[in-house]
Amino acid sequence: MTTACKTLVTGGAGFIGSHLSEALLRQGHSVAIVDNFDDFYSPAQKRANLEEVRRVGEVRVYEVDIRDLPLLRAVFEREGPEVVIHIAARAGVRPSLERPKLYEEVNVGGTLNLLMLAREFRIRKFIFASSSSIYGNAARVPFSEDNLELKPISPYAATKLAGELLCYTYSHLYNLPVVCLRLFSVYGPRQRPDLALHKFTVLLEADEPLPIFGDGSSGRDYTYVDDIVAGMLASISYETAYEVFNLGNSQPVTIRELVGLLETAMGKCAVLNFLPPQAGDVSLTWADISKARRLLGYEPRTSLPSGLERFLAWYRTSAKVNRPKR
Repeated sequence: MTTACKTLVTGGAGFIGSHLSEALLRQGHSVAIVDNFDDFYSPAQKRANLEEVRRVGEVRVYEVDIRDLPLLRAVFEREGPEVVIHIAARAGVRPSLERPKLYEEVNVGGTLNLLMLAREFRIRKFIFASSSSIYGNAARVPFSEDNLELKPISPYAATKLAGELLCYTYSHLYNLPVVCLRLFSVYGPRQRPDLALHKFTVLLEADEPLPIFGDGSSGRDYTYVDDIVAGMLASISYETAYEVFNLGNSQPVTIRELVGLLETAMGKCAVLNFLPPQAGDVSLTWADISKARRLLGYEPRTSLPSGLERFLAWYRTSAKVNRPKR
């Protein structure tokens, strides 16, 4: 599928979805977006994201919840998509401990709705945005797709693994071509305000203490959003019945190192407020990307210092519609 096709992006008004929608438009694809503009963070920020998408090209937007099967079916009937890229989800590890039922309904039930429709409408490719969190505290690093001992430690992570299993089931039973992409700590312009990098930036700019859960030695494989999008685009044309890929940077840094890079980039000195570790948080994420390199031609090109500069440039010029929860 190297030629332009009709694509449906769920969660297309969000952080990753809006960047992906722009890239699809630039490649000449027809793009329709499904997003319910959930208030987990400011819907105004998501609408601002869509304005950026519309600067690139025409996009059709449906304000629909993926839990609503009849409304979703109406979108499929009207759009007739060839490719579905499913990013929409109830996000966040820590909030999932407080509202596990909601996470199950959206992330599992919503994904099942889309798979049912993908089968019904004979979709040519279904791409599922999974998460590095499905690995849990894996003993073997870096995290490899051939590791079958997956032990997620949060409801969010469990719902993402459940989504992958449903994808496999539908691929196996109904010959639905599926690619699952395990995304590692995505950052960049438009990033959700509840995530560490965005939250630290707000607090550091205000000369307020940064909350550090644990001793700051936990590591994350921060991956710039443009690199993630490149991997997603490559997966559209990858011919397979079912496949799973890690999309990461494969260069994890500790929380302390991230703070140091932010201090340098912002010309600030951080005050750290050390707090007890939080339930559901893994100690490390680290992607083995050799499979994605070999089969997708995936190659992350953005270093963390360079990506931070781009994020900060966006942050300083954005309207700052939403502030993260403290």
